[in-house]
Amino acid sequence: GRAGLSRAEPPARDGRSGTEEEEEEEEGCYQLYPGHIPTSPLQKALLAAGSAFMALYDPYRHDMVAVLGETTGCLALPNLRDKMKHHPEGYRILQERPHIRFSTLNMSKLRGLPDGSLGREYVRFLEDNKVSPDTRMPPKFVDDEELAYVIQRYREVHDLMHTLLGMPTNMLGEVVVKWFEAVQTGLPMCVLGAVFGPIRLSARKLQVLATELVPWAIRSGRNASCILNVYYEQRWEQPVESLREEIGIFPPP
Repeated sequence: GRAGLSRAEPPARDGRSGTEEEEEEEEGCYQLYPGHIPTSPLQKALLAAGSAFMALYDPYRHDMVAVLGETTGCLALPNLRDKMKHHPEGYRILQERPHIRFSTLNMSKLRGLPDGSLGREYVRFLEDNKVSPDTRMPPKFVDDEELAYVIQRYREVHDLMHTLLGMPTNMLGEVVVKWFEAVQTGLPMCVLGAVFGPIRLSARKLQVLATELVPWAIRSGRNASCILNVYYEQRWEQPVESLREEIGIFPPP
């Protein structure tokens, strides 16, 4: 009887058993950042396959595109992180962790900037295409807190790529941006979108894409410096043409 009592778990102060507390602590230690969902390699493979199928079926399922990017970026994300770490501006972004959202943007100030400036043209892009920076999903399946920020940053500057490349949010514009981002980032999700996105385009648009837009996007992607190494929040007043030239993006055709 004494031996049995010695093995009994003491009651927790809040009424929970010691086993329940240990389970909660064990679950918590695996959550690397708010919203993180730990997954095994097999689970990631299944998520990647399912999200790829849904993204190809409906390219506007941004949630599926996001899952695909997280579950297939195991090689590209560390490479992007290293590029940021070895660049003064990119390293500062990694340290300060800025976010592009309506809560962090002074929209009235950006609207008051001169035409042609990055801030004014970015706001114009958001309003003309009726898109919001707040729709970018936070990462869930990236098993590294720093890499999770890298993919979040990539998502938040995606609309700025549209602005710099002069591309709308229709399917043609998205495919062009994906070709540029595929060359720049090496993310399999971007490659998939660039290759299979044109399936839904008309013959005339396919011709323009193949003869003019894709060659330009590839050349610009190869020539440009890493797009994640630009602290865009501190460049709102810079002319778009000047920033294109600085990054190495050729003028749009």
